[in-house]
Amino acid sequence: MDLRTDLRWATQHGVVRLAMKRAAKQGDLQARSVTDLAHRADPYPLYAEVRDRGTLVRGKLGSITASHAVVTEALRNDDLRAGPGDDVLPGALGRVARWARDPALLGPVDPPSLLVTEPPDHTRMRRTVSRVFTARAIENLRARTEQVAADLLDRMTEPRVELIDAYCSRLPVVMISEILGVRPADHARVLAFGRAGAPSLDIGLNRRQHRSVEQGVREFSTWLTEHLARVRREPGDDLFSQLVGQAELSDTELRSLAGLVLAAGFETTVNLLGSGTVLLTEHPDQLARLQQDPELWPNAVDEVLRYESPVQVTARFAVRATEVAGHQVQAGGLVVTMLGGANRDPAVFADPDAFDVGRANAREHVSFSSGRHFCLGASLARLEGEVGLRALFDRFPGLALEPGARRTTTRVLRGWEHLPVRTR
Repeated sequence: MDLRTDLRWATQHGVVRLAMKRAAKQGDLQARSVTDLAHRADPYPLYAEVRDRGTLVRGKLGSITASHAVVTEALRNDDLRAGPGDDVLPGALGRVARWARDPALLGPVDPPSLLVTEPPDHTRMRRTVSRVFTARAIENLRARTEQVAADLLDRMTEPRVELIDAYCSRLPVVMISEILGVRPADHARVLAFGRAGAPSLDIGLNRRQHRSVEQGVREFSTWLTEHLARVRREPGDDLFSQLVGQAELSDTELRSLAGLVLAAGFETTVNLLGSGTVLLTEHPDQLARLQQDPELWPNAVDEVLRYESPVQVTARFAVRATEVAGHQVQAGGLVVTMLGGANRDPAVFADPDAFDVGRANAREHVSFSSGRHFCLGASLARLEGEVGLRALFDRFPGLALEPGARRTTTRVLRGWEHLPVRTR
């Protein structure tokens, strides 16, 4: 382990871990949300506690909100940016972080990722990507998504299956690989990279987790460099080849974008499919509604997204002093938006803890964020969720959960890593 790696862990995670542990002992709600393992298993009681405290609750390390209105306001505030930047760290800590930074590491929260880049670069990159990843282009993938889902279901010949590995992870990996022009022989590598990168969105990782994430990101960055060179030599008709052909993004930006598509588009869709499966098996009355009225499937996917948001929390940092929900936020201040809490806000969603596939305003969830950082892959996620869940329950209408299901251990991303089911 070299010095720079140790310092990256210390400035990005170690300091945070120490501060969170101290604050949690003093009852700080934000710190509890990070350190309390019970919160990861069931975050909704703490979200309700945050809402009961106020629209924007000040803590020792920043402010938090689980209010739908305030979350939306914060995500649309031009004075709040998505990435902290080394300049947010005080004095010597910021200088150390800048010295330790490794430009070869292109994780989903490393610049120039669209997750953390701000205007004008964010505007330029998003405009370029949007010309290729259009709603029509994504809808044109429906037939292929249905074919992939059917092929995967054909292989599920045993009465008991581990669904995450056999289906929920395979469907998005195949689709993302085809969007990126990845050869079938490399699908297994893409799957491994997607799983390794998921914890990179969390804060407060221990050293072992940090080393594992960095190793995965570094290997994926190396592979992406080779893949991009191949796409330039042998462009196909996939969306990534079209994007490369526009020549408006640098190689670093293209590699960062491909990495983001995988890291943000893979694990979140796995979580959507896994959570949707669990919810529909646990609510057979709602599954019956869908079987009687298949037109409800798109709305059901949005209800799954609302009820069990694949991304539970995101943060914003104040570029300058600003106001959120009538409260002053100083320059450099942190605002944590609890997306999973906003999606259960009773001020917006009647009986929010009820799972209702016919909910009239299910689409008002903030699971795809809001404002300038609204998820570019929202249409693809909805498509894969609708096709994937409908195909699964059409093929196996009596699908049932088996003992041994296990949730993911990440805090930002919520889903299932092990989901044994009985197909018949």
